[in-house]
Amino acid sequence: MCLAIPGQLMNITHEDPLLRRGQVNFGGVLKEVSLAYVPEVEVGQYVIVHVGFALSIIDEAEAEETLNYLAHLTPAATIPAN
Repeated sequence: MCLAIPGQLMNITHEDPLLRRGQVNFGGVLKEVSLAYVPEVEVGQYVIVHVGFALSIIDEAEAEETLNYLAHLTPAATIPAN
């Protein structure tokens, strides 16, 4: 199973369409990702990111709902300390 995480685009660092990159905020953690698949994205919008590539633009409500679900996940099992 693959997991794509929503984040908010904070800035665009390269404008060339094939090399377009930007910083995305994932709950306070900033990561640089490729924006080549979403050439129409603008700063402030939310994107779904998988392995360093923004795959699609989503609205803020959908992003917040997904982030809320992720915040409530707990590990299914824990490994006891020796």
